[in-house]
Amino acid sequence: MSDDAWSALAERIAEHAKNYIDGLTRLAGGEGGDAILPLLLVEVAQVSSAGAQLGASQDVILSGNWEPHLGEDPDVDAVRTALAERLGPVDDYAEVFDPYKDTVVTPYRLSDDLTAVAADLLHGLRHHSAGRPLEALWWWQYSYFNTWGNHAGAAMRALQALVAHTRLDVAEERTTV
Repeated sequence: MSDDAWSALAERIAEHAKNYIDGLTRLAGGEGGDAILPLLLVEVAQVSSAGAQLGASQDVILSGNWEPHLGEDPDVDAVRTALAERLGPVDDYAEVFDPYKDTVVTPYRLSDDLTAVAADLLHGLRHHSAGRPLEALWWWQYSYFNTWGNHAGAAMRALQALVAHTRLDVAEERTTV
């Protein structure tokens, strides 16, 4: 890829990352009311689209194969805690971590998954804000394959199931009454 193409991709991913973090923070803060589940589904689906772009791109290789140190990453625990409170009993769910290698059902939490994605995106945004788009892309791509892609995919499956149950279970009750 040319430098211009890498920079354009970095801008697109940065915009997705900012939108996701903003949306997640607002939903954790109480916006969206009872529509939190479908709104979270939209947020995760949109950022997953950015991840798919990273997955479809050639590997980002840094010169010297090292990442400049950024210091401490921002703490996302307040957002995680607020999401856990808002999600209440639907925060916990079960997932298969890797359907090809590790088929054991594992307990997950939506609040953990959603903020793990945010933490990885924030790390890349710090590189991007420092004027290092290639480092940002490298981090986003690496962490997409290593962590946040799995967390986003698991969260999307769980959220889609919750939204479907909310809609379909109500529809079944209406038709049987």
